[in-house]
Amino acid sequence: VQLQAFGGGLVQAGGSLRLSCVASGRFSCINNMAWYRQAPGKQRELVALITGGGTTNYADSAKGRFTISRDNAKNTVYLQMNSLKPEDTGVYYCNVRAPSAYWGQGTQVTVSS
Repeated sequence: VQLQAFGGGLVQAGGSLRLSCVASGRFSCINNMAWYRQAPGKQRELVALITGGGTTNYADSAKGRFTISRDNAKNTVYLQMNSLKPEDTGVYYCNVRAPSAYWGQGTQVTVSS
């Protein structure tokens, strides 16, 4: 299973970005799909998760600003990020369970103040 993430970049505070992550390869089914963030000098942390049934879970820092969604026909997970803050800066990694856990290569998000 390969995961390829798109959509990172440089944005000013208050702006928006949409991340996408496409899963390809051989797998029977994809269960949970998630986005993690690793800020400089910090551990990787969960930002948002969506189950196979569509239930979502967000880190407190993401609630009300970020929306995770998935398109099962395209094996793709999205993260819509609005009202971005400088503290959202980091490398964003997608993660899927199919059923083993797989990680994407990461996409850099930089929010300037």
